[in-house]
Amino acid sequence: MSPATKTHTLRTQGLGIRFGEFQAVSDVNLSLEPGARQALIGPNGAGKTTLINLLTGVFKPTSGSIHMGEHDLTRLSADKRARMGLSRTFQINTLFPSLTPLLSVVLAISEREGLGATWWRPLKGCTRVFDEAHSLLGIFRLDSLADVPVSELAYGKQRLLEIALALAAKPRILLLDEPAAGVPQDESGELFEVIAALPQDISVLFIEHDMKLVFRFSRRISVLVGGRILTEGTPSEISADPRVREVYLGSSHHHA
Repeated sequence: MSPATKTHTLRTQGLGIRFGEFQAVSDVNLSLEPGARQALIGPNGAGKTTLINLLTGVFKPTSGSIHMGEHDLTRLSADKRARMGLSRTFQINTLFPSLTPLLSVVLAISEREGLGATWWRPLKGCTRVFDEAHSLLGIFRLDSLADVPVSELAYGKQRLLEIALALAAKPRILLLDEPAAGVPQDESGELFEVIAALPQDISVLFIEHDMKLVFRFSRRISVLVGGRILTEGTPSEISADPRVREVYLGSSHHHA
């Protein structure tokens, strides 16, 4: 087993994808360390969501490889990657509006446990599932809203619930595509505080356009420009990099 395998939970080598004549992502070597809180930033059209789609198996690469620990994920389906511990949230609200947060999380846990259609039955054996659901809601400060229909939750709370649902799969790696998109500014800090405080055995890679949030909550930053990694480093290294400043000159709060 190589040192890279031991020290990185997720890594790509020469990863790329072409759509017709358009090379959307080129030669990306990305690594995510255990317990990472890593931001993926870059201007509009840089290929950030495309890269997340490659990592999760929504798109198949035209070049390069993806590894998680010693496993080669490059040709695996999105479902298989999820079962191996790679979980994501989407920008699109995918929640069940008529369910409560408690039942939404119970459903997600039951799916992980293979309980299928029996999830809603008040089975005695399911108290463990409900206990775990309450515990997850507590982590996301949603316990007081456990029985409120999802459709009545503030948008920021809905985004927190989406992350709770992703976490119900017990992932090793959590990929967040703009988790604070559409969330009022006074709530986005709370959302990222919860993300930052997630268990250290979960590695987090997130796309975010608000540089204040990026520099406050990430420990490492990868800058994607034109489908390529321009540079990577700590927040202080990235903020001091003249190439990054050039990319974001005068527009750091408007573009991602």
